[in-house]
Amino acid sequence: MSSILKEIDKNATDGSLYLVPTPLGNLKDITLRAIEVLQSVDLILCEDTRTSSKLLQHYNIQKPLSPYHQHNEHKILQHLIDQLLAGKKMAVITDAGTPGISDPAFLLVRECLKNKIRVESLPGATAFVPALVNSGLPINRFVFEGFLPLKKGRHTLLTKLATEERTMVFYESPVRLVKTLQEFINYFGAERKSSVSRELTKVFEENYQGSLSEVCTHFSNKVVKGEIVIVVEGFDE
Repeated sequence: MSSILKEIDKNATDGSLYLVPTPLGNLKDITLRAIEVLQSVDLILCEDTRTSSKLLQHYNIQKPLSPYHQHNEHKILQHLIDQLLAGKKMAVITDAGTPGISDPAFLLVRECLKNKIRVESLPGATAFVPALVNSGLPINRFVFEGFLPLKKGRHTLLTKLATEERTMVFYESPVRLVKTLQEFINYFGAERKSSVSRELTKVFEENYQGSLSEVCTHFSNKVVKGEIVIVVEGFDE
């Protein structure tokens, strides 16, 4: 296996980019390998350096940090590529979960591959996986939609998804949760089975299952906090 990897990488530069998943909430949910990589790189790209500093301090990881998020990823892309081509080793982390899953990483990965810069993605925490498994809905086939468009394209997408036969997985913010559930009722039907997970791995984790109508009523009567994963049953004639 090692000889095969060397053959694949023989044209790559000395620089490397590592995509490192970080815990959703519980700081123990990080792999030993992730810690090892973060301790070895020259620079860690963070969605929010203040949030990431808490995790890095917990594991006594002292490396330079640089902001990398949706508002600056285009602007600094070439600068990062130049550093990687010069031999730097970098890690990308987000506030929680796996980089690239509804968080920045795609542009940088694509550009690295174009420039034959080695990219390595570590396995680890991703919010939709425990939410999907907890839902009680079929998980042999599913579709991940992430965050729905806020305006343009939202109606078109929801109309299309109304007949999607696979289990559907969405991310949502707490302030938009009830409104989105109400829309799902309108497009998918009030009796469609669903599950909402929030505060995954944290002290106040909640996984609530029921029809879309039941789930919407439950969350309409409480103050909702934390990141949200919504899982909805696929269409069944």
